[in-house]
Amino acid sequence: MSVLFEELNLNKQLLNSLNDLGYIYSTPIQSESFPVIMSGRDVIGVAQTGTGKTLAYILPLLRQLRYSEIRNPRIVIIVPTRELVQQVVNEVKKVTTYMTVRVAGIYGGTNINTQKEVVLDGLDILVATPGRLLDIALSGELRFKSVQKLIIDEVDEMLNLGFRPQLMRVLDLMPQKKQNLMFSATMNDDIEDILLEHFNVPEKIEIVPTGTPVDKINQAVYHVPNFFTKVSLLENLLTSNEDMDKVLVFVANKRLADRLYEKISHIDAGRIGVIHSNKSQNNRFASVRNFESGELRVLIATDIIARGLDIKNVSHVINFDMPDEPANYIHRIGRTGRAEKRGEAISFVNEVEMEYQMNIEAFMKQPVNVVEMPEDVQISDIYTDEERPVLYDKDYLKPVKKRSADSGFHEKKDKNKKVNLGGSYKRKIKAKYKKPKTRGQKTRNKR
Repeated sequence: MSVLFEELNLNKQLLNSLNDLGYIYSTPIQSESFPVIMSGRDVIGVAQTGTGKTLAYILPLLRQLRYSEIRNPRIVIIVPTRELVQQVVNEVKKVTTYMTVRVAGIYGGTNINTQKEVVLDGLDILVATPGRLLDIALSGELRFKSVQKLIIDEVDEMLNLGFRPQLMRVLDLMPQKKQNLMFSATMNDDIEDILLEHFNVPEKIEIVPTGTPVDKINQAVYHVPNFFTKVSLLENLLTSNEDMDKVLVFVANKRLADRLYEKISHIDAGRIGVIHSNKSQNNRFASVRNFESGELRVLIATDIIARGLDIKNVSHVINFDMPDEPANYIHRIGRTGRAEKRGEAISFVNEVEMEYQMNIEAFMKQPVNVVEMPEDVQISDIYTDEERPVLYDKDYLKPVKKRSADSGFHEKKDKNKKVNLGGSYKRKIKAKYKKPKTRGQKTRNKR
């Protein structure tokens, strides 16, 4: 049930900012989290992607934040990607237009010295990726002694990206007496260790069971044999459907993202982009910004932007490659159908990926509708190197090499018959120069 923001215990400054943004009703995760976070208890928040988890923790934290000139941050928010850092910083700035709050984000891939200066200037709220946060903390420019609130957003993605050592080290550096909040669309067993060691009897707020997709997303699957047929199907859908005006296309890795871009960039010249971790920071931010503004119609992406980014009015999500982890599927399709709007999620599934589809359906506890491919899509019989099956079985047709009765014995090779006479260096010098090696010996021989 939706609750008016005016019914929550928000101050006038926050309410004015929310009104300016056109936010009238809170989402369930926002209304249910607010009183618990305000009470000071540790919280684990689980809700579907696109339900406003970022505001769910930002609003109560800002409600409790008092003006201070302390240089060290009092609130630290840890997120997995630099794009999410930027988004959270922007969300804080949008709702604090009538407040004096110092907020900044730090992340890898940019000049660390510039970020050190930002931290030294003084902050109330610091948003960071775990690796860069640890680097600056260990350099001595950042102290955690004033931290009162710690938020870990999309922790399962941090673990998937290999940030577990950095995250655990940061948690060890934090003061024990603080409020801990964790928010995500999915939870897994790996998180239990973090909760047991660093959280104090957290209250779990789960709006829907983990793995439940947003109700307003229509899901469909095409069974497609190979890469080149997938390209043909994607071209067909983009050229024949005018309602595909803002399309996110997810692929398995960076190499496939670049390859797909080369294949389809001619369809809508200048309006198709690609984003992955090998792209420069400015390129990545520009791609997201241009896609959000509508300058780009199609954005090809790896899972790097599937987590947490709030891109408005995404009409379609297309899984060009099916993810092997069901949770990643939930995050991907959650980019559409946001803010009470309907969305479309389409997946291309080859023979290998059918197992992924079954696991995803079991995870969601519901089937996905299989759709027939359009008749004018060209079916290719060419398979890429990655799609060709690899045979590991023995070649049973190859003639067996017979061994003779005495094949167990063999003579040593000549190089193994050598005898170690010792002192090889002295022998080599003597054989080469035919005279004593040391200067002292030469002098005595001349006398």
